[in-house]
Amino acid sequence: MNTTGVASVGGIRLHYTRAGSGPLVVLLHGWPQTSLCWEPVLGRLAAGHTVVAPDLRGYGLSDKPATGYDKRRMAADLAELIGSLGFERASVVGHDRGARVAHRWALDRPDQVERLAVLDIVPTREMFRRLDASVGSAYWHWLFHLQPDLPERLVGRDVRGYLEYFFERWTYNRHGLPAEAVDAYVRAFSRPGALRAGFDDYRAHEEDLALDDSDAAAGRRLTMPVLALWGSAGLPARLPTLEIWREYAEDVRGFEIAECGHFIAEERPDALVAHLRDFLPGGASLT
Repeated sequence: MNTTGVASVGGIRLHYTRAGSGPLVVLLHGWPQTSLCWEPVLGRLAAGHTVVAPDLRGYGLSDKPATGYDKRRMAADLAELIGSLGFERASVVGHDRGARVAHRWALDRPDQVERLAVLDIVPTREMFRRLDASVGSAYWHWLFHLQPDLPERLVGRDVRGYLEYFFERWTYNRHGLPAEAVDAYVRAFSRPGALRAGFDDYRAHEEDLALDDSDAAAGRRLTMPVLALWGSAGLPARLPTLEIWREYAEDVRGFEIAECGHFIAEERPDALVAHLRDFLPGGASLT
């Protein structure tokens, strides 16, 4: 049975869904979504784990403050969240922007992140280091979202049209996501402050890159087991994704998921659960 709650962390309120019992697994969504994206897998993961799926700072039903979208602050929100729920450690599964928060969380607090799964991304630092014509054409939305004020003005006139563009283009079958999920995401990003907060997540790139470069210069890498998954039709499929992650982690395995686009939990939930069964502590209990 799923329950919902609100925790006060970092001066804001984070909304979350919780299910199951056992070792903690935290699920972090990306843009342009909310914690709803985990619905196809949450119940199955909860068969042997406590599963917590929060709406990140600025997203969904969580607060949308004017500041705090650097990944260190967003990761600190989650560290405080699990502490408030009585946990000291967690396995973390992050998708898209949530995987970038998860990456920073694992770097800043390796004693707290037991295992890390990153879905359909390469590290932010590598995105900008590899920004040639091919990467730029695939990740054009990053550069658009970085602009001050303009994305809000243009997207605000047709939130549904903008989000549906990605749900169609970034799925393997090009049918998009289920209508009820799309409706929920459109409602979420139509709330006051939601578009601005989502774009501010991208606009924190200078702070995020400075931290990433500092870690790289110091030779700091992820020390916990890492699982990298990407869709065969996702944007990271254009890159040597596993080789890239091996530069950032000491113990990493990676797999491409066939006939899958960007939204792995919703497009290929069975495949995702199967990979997590082999990766998570107690994963053998997953069905």
